[in-house]
Amino acid sequence: MKKLLAVAVSLVIIMVIVLPIMIVGIDISGTGKERSSNQGMKKEDIAIHVYLHEQDRIVSMSLEEYVKGVVAAEMPAEFAPEALKAQALAARTYAIKNMIAFGGSGLPDKPGADVSSDHKQSQAWQDQHKLRERWGPFLYEQYWKKITQAVEATRGEIITYHDEPINSLFHSTSGEKTASAKEVWGFEYPYLQSVACRWDQASPRYSETKAFALSEIEQRLGADAGVVAAGQSGDNSSIRILSYTDSGRVDQIRVGNKTFSGLALRDKLELRSANFSAELKGDQLVVKTTGYGHGVGMCQYGANGMAKEGRNYRDIIHYYYTGVTIKNISGS
Repeated sequence: MKKLLAVAVSLVIIMVIVLPIMIVGIDISGTGKERSSNQGMKKEDIAIHVYLHEQDRIVSMSLEEYVKGVVAAEMPAEFAPEALKAQALAARTYAIKNMIAFGGSGLPDKPGADVSSDHKQSQAWQDQHKLRERWGPFLYEQYWKKITQAVEATRGEIITYHDEPINSLFHSTSGEKTASAKEVWGFEYPYLQSVACRWDQASPRYSETKAFALSEIEQRLGADAGVVAAGQSGDNSSIRILSYTDSGRVDQIRVGNKTFSGLALRDKLELRSANFSAELKGDQLVVKTTGYGHGVGMCQYGANGMAKEGRNYRDIIHYYYTGVTIKNISGS
């Protein structure tokens, strides 16, 4: 009888403790180290191959775990849950569109990788170890739970246009209007149109004023621009915006003897956006910008503002991406 009881207890221990660890891949080491295999994935999970640029290696993980890391890296965790859900859809859609298993091109320079953790190559992604360091242990528990709930609530959902995953672009702060893809990159996407945005004015990056010495402007734009000479002569007309895009951003601007696109000047002067004004004041060029980022697609601070007004994530997605449909990866 005692032997039977001992066997029964052993079986219970195996079923309750050991078996879940084998199936789910629970990290019992306490190190929080990232796994480089498919451990931790549920049977129905999709595997995504992520190039970790800081470690120069490719790892495989659950798509939904990847989305959590993107949402945590790309959007402030303080944001409203419905805004985080909208970000989850944008992140998941981007992943699916680029995944080799779904016909995407992956990372051409890193064979076998679908996406990169570097925001310059793909979208930003951070593992739980980095997030714990960034937020601290107390906020980590709170924020990770909040992000996990947002991602799980939208599990498998992506944004489509004519049954294809969209280019789910997003940016921090639009400033009055988002920009169309055509005005920024010259490519027409029916779902990436300019829309009014009145919900992002609480963004800390909504406006900025920068003053540049004319000597610095000349260094950045080239001596042939003649900016210093124009400033010395007091010719304010030497800095003139020639045209605007449909969303109100600078299209073409004359600076001294040279003409630049608004995007080119934004890059050269490291401005927050191409929505700016510029004025000569003595020996300085004063530039005032509105918004932050390229302005195309979903405005993150706008999404948060909409959520605070009671809009749900579907409302947010349908507002910023024109004519799209939300579907599950399975097709439902």
